[in-house]
Amino acid sequence: MDMIVVMKANATADDVQRVVERIGELGLVPHLSKGEFRTIVGAIGQKTPPTLEQLRQLPAVDEVLAITQPYKLASREFHEADTILDIKGIRVGGPHVNVIAGPCAIEGRDMLFEIARAVKDAGASMLRGGAFKPRTSPYAFTGMGREGLRLLQEVGRELSMPTITEVTDPRDVPLVYDHADIFQIGARNMQNFNLLLEVGRTDKPVFIKRGLAASINELLMSAEYVLSQGNHRVMVCERGLRTFADETRFTLDVSAVPVIQERSHLPVFVDPSHAAGKRDLVPALALAAIAAGAAGIIVEVHSCPDRALCDGPQAVLPANFARMMQQLRQIAEIVGHRVTLWNRDDAPPARPTTTGWMS
Repeated sequence: MDMIVVMKANATADDVQRVVERIGELGLVPHLSKGEFRTIVGAIGQKTPPTLEQLRQLPAVDEVLAITQPYKLASREFHEADTILDIKGIRVGGPHVNVIAGPCAIEGRDMLFEIARAVKDAGASMLRGGAFKPRTSPYAFTGMGREGLRLLQEVGRELSMPTITEVTDPRDVPLVYDHADIFQIGARNMQNFNLLLEVGRTDKPVFIKRGLAASINELLMSAEYVLSQGNHRVMVCERGLRTFADETRFTLDVSAVPVIQERSHLPVFVDPSHAAGKRDLVPALALAAIAAGAAGIIVEVHSCPDRALCDGPQAVLPANFARMMQQLRQIAEIVGHRVTLWNRDDAPPARPTTTGWMS
């Protein structure tokens, strides 16, 4: 039985340190979560846990509660407020809505810069681009690798856009770390536990996509692997499930957004591109995601999708992406959120909010 120790509002740093030390003495691992008004210390571990009373009697402890979810650090029980990440000055989570956009795969500098410029002008706050592409067929284009990472870094810096790219192998983590701002864990690697542990040992944000047939609990347990290593900068993403339906590439589980938000404090994104598989359906699924309260979406955009080397049918044209962004801002305002416009000087300030874990 893992547990959380809720400190009193007037608890001092010394009081918290005593609890942390006592949890360590009892053979458990302490995890600190500082909220706006209270500090919570998680007591996580596989050894025989102490009784609740052993921790309740410590000075400045208000309450000790058992964590009932199989995932501990990802749960609302451990961290009640929404986690809001700071990624190179961009706030992600809570009331902030972010749009990540770019090509499925990096095919060259000119193409990448053209698309990045277009999505930034339309209001996207972060740039996506695949350098390593795990494909169903071994004969399909699998990315430019190291050269793709170099181009992503170069274009991201030139346009002042944080970048995200997929990492598929634990051995590539140092390389991707040096070139990108966010690690993406793809659906097919959601349960690559060695990879999750490796990115968990870094200090860069990790973006985990839900597996093709994974439950929400399994997705959050994958996030737990990263959190357990000390990296609290985690986002999760719904990208569609494999079902009997074949009208779309996958079946988008929009209900996953409020369900995850009820159970976890982590920012929840949606990938309408992979769910739809058809570019004409992407805007509708994107709007549904924001209406459901998602922290953002990740969209594939290509200026010439019929020539794209990867997933051309689901890539949105830049002009259509710009129109979609206008609609997204309207939906976000209705549900009380605000789309981050990293490229706009006239972007309205975000409303004050409880920040949760900031990193």
